[in-house]
Amino acid sequence: MSEAILYDYWRSSASYRVRIALNLAGITYRAVPVDLVKGEQRGAAHLARNPQGFVPVLEIDDLKLTQSLAILDYLDRTRHLGLLPEDAAKRAQVQALAYAIAVDIHPVCNLSVAAQAKALSGEAENMPDAWMQHFIRPGLLAFEALLAGFDQTPFCCGATPGLADICLMPQLYNAHRWKVETSDLPRVLSVEKTCSAHPAFAAAYPNAPAPADRPT
Repeated sequence: MSEAILYDYWRSSASYRVRIALNLAGITYRAVPVDLVKGEQRGAAHLARNPQGFVPVLEIDDLKLTQSLAILDYLDRTRHLGLLPEDAAKRAQVQALAYAIAVDIHPVCNLSVAAQAKALSGEAENMPDAWMQHFIRPGLLAFEALLAGFDQTPFCCGATPGLADICLMPQLYNAHRWKVETSDLPRVLSVEKTCSAHPAFAAAYPNAPAPADRPT
């Protein structure tokens, strides 16, 4: 079996999800950074890996996989991570919880989307902050309400990490980065505390950058 290679960017939410899953699976991989700020995702080398110009790209099992949710599904099915329940109804409910972040919050809070909105509107320099807060805060409020339908013992949907936890933690990283109020979200904060203490999540966390190495 060939070495697993993950092409990612340290602050990419989608890449963060895949790093967590790889850690949960105990898969050793080689990380190859794709600097989104420098535009490396638009270079010929990366477009050959993924014509969409997105990260992550995971090379594993002689496959080249894109789209974080598809990668998570592949790892779940091949490494038996138990990210989703077997029961069809419960599976759909947990997927809906995870997608509330991955499908509804994350796409509009992509930095390229915020930058384009800023360019079109001509707003001031603080526009990205306001944009992120406008979408992240209501999304997390809804996620908090949805969590009431699950038993946090102690993860989002039970005793072991699942798809919802993997989607939640990168979004909380962004929430804290953009100064989104989260103090009134007790269920979310309880899950965050649990996940933060889990080795697979901790190892995937975007480390504080050295100014000379990484942009803010």
